[in-house]
Parts: sequence; C-alpha cells; structure tokens
Amino acid sequence: MIDLMKTEMVRFPGADGQKLAARLDSPDDSARAYALFAHCFTCGKDVFAASRIAKRLSEHGIAVFRFDFTGLGASEGEFANTNFSSNVADLIAAADHLRRAYRAPTLLVGHSLGGAAVLAAAGDVPESRAVVTLAAPSDPGHVTGLFRDHIAQIEDEGEAQVVLAGRTFRIKRQFLRDAAEQNLAAKVAALRRALLVMHSPRDATVDITNATRIFAAAKHPKSFISLDDADHLLTAHKDASYVADLIAVWSERYALDKAAL
Repeated sequence: MIDLMKTEMVRFPGADGQKLAARLDSPDDSARAYALFAHCFTCGKDVFAASRIAKRLSEHGIAVFRFDFTGLGASEGEFANTNFSSNVADLIAAADHLRRAYRAPTLLVGHSLGGAAVLAAAGDVPESRAVVTLAAPSDPGHVTGLFRDHIAQIEDEGEAQVVLAGRTFRIKRQFLRDAAEQNLAAKVAALRRALLVMHSPRDATVDITNATRIFAAAKHPKSFISLDDADHLLTAHKDASYVADLIAVWSERYALDKAAL
C-alpha cells in the first residue's frame, strides 16, 4: 500500500448554491481513482466510518472526496430544508466539482442513507463505473422510522423537533413527502454499474433484508459481502479497515486505473 498521503480541505457550491465543506484524502497526484463518499443520515464527513475508510482507501491509491451535506457539519444551509432529493443533488454537485478541480469519480461509496443516495445519483455521474453501499436502506423512507413517534406531529403541524444520536434536528413535512415519493428499486434496476452491497446481519438500525432487496433489484455485475458482527456505524476500527480493504480489491476490476501504479 502507498504510505504517502495528504489531506486537503475544500469548499464547493452545493446544489442550491450554499458552500459545502469537504475533505479530500489522496495518496499523491497519481491517484489510481477518485471516489466520492456519502455519509450516513445526520452524520458528517468526519464520522468514524467515513474518515477511517477514506484514510485506508488512500493507502490503496484511491483518492476519497467526502463532504458534509447541506445543513450538516461545517456546510452552510438549513438542515430542515433538506431531504433525500437534495442530498442526491448535493452528491451530483460534488461530482461536478471533482470533475472540474481534480478528476471525475469512477467509484461512489455510500454509508446508510448515503448508500441509497449514491444509488440514486449514479446515473447522473456518467464517469462512475462502480457503486458500493454500506448498511444502506432499500427505501429512503426507512429513515423516518428513526423518529416514528414524531411523524403524526410532523404531518399535523408541518414540523417537529426530533432527537437523533443525542442531537436535536428540525424535520419538516416536506422531508416525509420527498422520502415517500422515491422509487429506489427502479434506480437500482437501471444502474448499469458494478455494484457491491456490504451489510452486517447484526445491523440493528437497518435490517439486512434491505441489502437483500437492493441486491435482488440490481443486475450483474453485482457482489454481496456480509460484515459479520459489525455495527451499523462501523465504529470498530477493524471493521472500517476491513471494509476499505475489500472495496479496494473489488474495485480493482471496475474503477481503478491499472496504469497508475
């Protein structure tokens, strides 16, 4: 693996013009590929899974661009005004920035709801050749289960304050409506990219049956890897490293430039 690595802080315009905060972890100027990473719901680019996987992939010669979605982390914007569709639009904006400033991403990686987002965005990133999902839901509406006790209030009053992972977020009715309108299975069926589905059978947040549905909807080439006893957030360092190592080996066939060694 490559030892020389560097990290660059980046700001770029999101889909609605707000400045989004990003980080590019790269081996050197001769990266074998650029990957775009989408973090989990209400998380951020610096969550353990994202930072550890990015660092490990850079050791394999893959540059990883990860960013905070609108309204999260160091990015501008109001979280309450975002939804799944805006996340997908931000991903496409991130790919556009990579294309202009560095090199277009050939590999898309998404964790949890970010996994659903990269599946939805892939068709609008023409250079992408491979997609990896980590603990992803097969339906973006799954995420509303995290605040199911507030759904009636959101529907009746238009919004509600909900606590997720110890932090308070304002969720609006438009978020529920947008999630309900998604047809991710159709996006997966029309993906036309190599797909790697990774999921733990012990995931207590997004059941592994979601991985089964994603895998069944996809056409070949597709692969599935069980993450055994990993938790949903891949909090154990060994699990994040294992995931990154497998992504690097798998993507060798589909998304890496074999000449840039």
